[in-house]
Amino acid sequence: MSAVAPAWSPTEEQAHSSRLWRFMQAQGCASYPELCRKAAAEPRWFWKALVEELGIVWSTPYREVMDTSAGIPFTRWFPGGRLNAYDSAVRRHRKTDPDRLAIIAETESGAVGQLTYAELDDAVERVAAGLRAIGVERGVAVGLYLPLVIENAVALLAITKLGAVAVPLFSGFGAEAIRQRLSDAQARVLITADGATRRGKPVPMKPIAEQAIAGLPHLQRLVVVRCAGLDGPLQPGRDVRWEEIDRPSNGRVDTEAMTSDEPLMLLYTSGTTGRPKGTVHGHAGLPIKSAQDWALGMDVRPGDRVMWVTDMGWVMGPLVVFGSLMLGGTAVLYDGAPDYPNPARIWAVAERQGVTHLGISPTLTRVLMSAGERALPPRPVSHLRVLASTGEPWTPEAWEWLFEVVGGGKVPIMNYSGGTECGGGIISGNFLTPAKAGSFAGPIPGVDAEVFNDAGQPVRGEVGELVIRQPYLGMTLGFWNDRQRYLETYWSRWPNVWVHGDWAMIDEDGLWYILGRSDDTIKVAGKRVGPAEVEAAALDGTDAAEAAAVGIPDPLKGQSVVIFAVARPNADPAPIPAAVSRSVERSLGKPFKPAAVHMIPRLPKTRNGKILRRVIRNVFMGAPPGDLSSIDDLASLDPIRNLGTTPPSADR
Repeated sequence: MSAVAPAWSPTEEQAHSSRLWRFMQAQGCASYPELCRKAAAEPRWFWKALVEELGIVWSTPYREVMDTSAGIPFTRWFPGGRLNAYDSAVRRHRKTDPDRLAIIAETESGAVGQLTYAELDDAVERVAAGLRAIGVERGVAVGLYLPLVIENAVALLAITKLGAVAVPLFSGFGAEAIRQRLSDAQARVLITADGATRRGKPVPMKPIAEQAIAGLPHLQRLVVVRCAGLDGPLQPGRDVRWEEIDRPSNGRVDTEAMTSDEPLMLLYTSGTTGRPKGTVHGHAGLPIKSAQDWALGMDVRPGDRVMWVTDMGWVMGPLVVFGSLMLGGTAVLYDGAPDYPNPARIWAVAERQGVTHLGISPTLTRVLMSAGERALPPRPVSHLRVLASTGEPWTPEAWEWLFEVVGGGKVPIMNYSGGTECGGGIISGNFLTPAKAGSFAGPIPGVDAEVFNDAGQPVRGEVGELVIRQPYLGMTLGFWNDRQRYLETYWSRWPNVWVHGDWAMIDEDGLWYILGRSDDTIKVAGKRVGPAEVEAAALDGTDAAEAAAVGIPDPLKGQSVVIFAVARPNADPAPIPAAVSRSVERSLGKPFKPAAVHMIPRLPKTRNGKILRRVIRNVFMGAPPGDLSSIDDLASLDPIRNLGTTPPSADR
């Protein structure tokens, strides 16, 4: 990779006007690597400097920056200090710039709502008082099962103000997935919608919510937001319309001053087995981390408009709200299918709403690419300054399409990778470092990340485990009511080292690459390869629009590669398997030639675009699929299930 020239390099003006440059200079660091080294060596200095740079509002000053006396995995941040993330996200901006837009929300139907900082503050005050009236107070968990509408953000902020605990839930979840999370959190209130609109049709949500809460004795109230125009009865004594919560006559309630490690939010993440894991995030965690990432990585400035194709139930939803507002920016929410009524919809929304920073996943990029000319922006998105991406590795073809076709070869793609448990990013792009296709500049300052080999030694130029060598602000405070599982999941391999579960590599130019989940790795005859690398080879020069590579047991090699591919629109699927097989063999070598290439109509994914490789493998092998709570279409598993474990052939 080091022989490849950068595809994008910042101009001097871009670099020297960036927030990262100004912060670096203010801290007496001559370069980005020097800033990262100093932050790793002196974390107390760095995090103090960062919260001062971001202007975080404290109601009580903290005694010290960090306390590791309970052990590195349970580091306490800013002990003695009290704050509420709402003050830094909204109240201070109302005082300085009340008429600046805080939130813009567009729905699939084209309806647009917007709130200035003053209007947002007023709305949150009303809703906070309304929620207090039905029993929401400090420490009470409140579920948010809503589309990405403006009420979702207002509710999140009202819960924050009250010192309650938000439990965001994916709007596409089924009843059992919602039930598991509400039960684990012991939530007393669920805020839901009558339904959402997808591809022009209403999709009921309240019936799913009612099924989820049936028999949960602690769930006392169901608040219903009217989003899709669906009528339905309310249960007296339990159900409350949003309009009753958001009344002008509700008055105001005090903003709770919270210790930094009191829970603000439970974000649930899950693997292929076991109950979901509730990652705990505090008032001095995710909100500040998101502001750091947006400022130092994405270069978000006051007045910038940030949009991400996501859902509030995924970590990117809260990051968009808090990251944008903490910096005095505008969070742009779009609720609907991103390619409806045509594949160019997302660019039209971005243009209409003056978006400066647009986040889009590699999967969605490949979907749009496959639509050909229909997906092309009719004209450049005029205000766009940054394209951003997270969720999975890029294929070179998709990265180049987004960079050249959408960004015109001028707008940088800021790759961003972290996770639900990270409260934001571990590594990111920035405005000081050149980028190659799919690369990251490196760790975000303050995150002491490294790539380890199996012996726990840092490596360059080879694939290894992505690790973090010391805690950082924003990292989860632990799993909700499950201390041991938290330690076993992240801290058990090497002493006081967080093992993230991603394969990564650092090239000779110092650029980083994420190569997929380490538990998705395929090992053929002792040779290890990441699925993303196989998939990139499968798409290179073939008529496959998408591919998923998995490893299946092989009596001789240990594992063999099996690829599941989706054809481009209007392409003849018959010759694709042989073409894919040849391309993989040519790119990676004969040992990795697929044992089989299966054509299927659609890859199983989460709604935010992650390919569910382990689910694919399990279903193909006839094993239990594992957790399916985040899948966007259960029917996508049927063609794989029907294949079974038939004898392999690369000519299928």
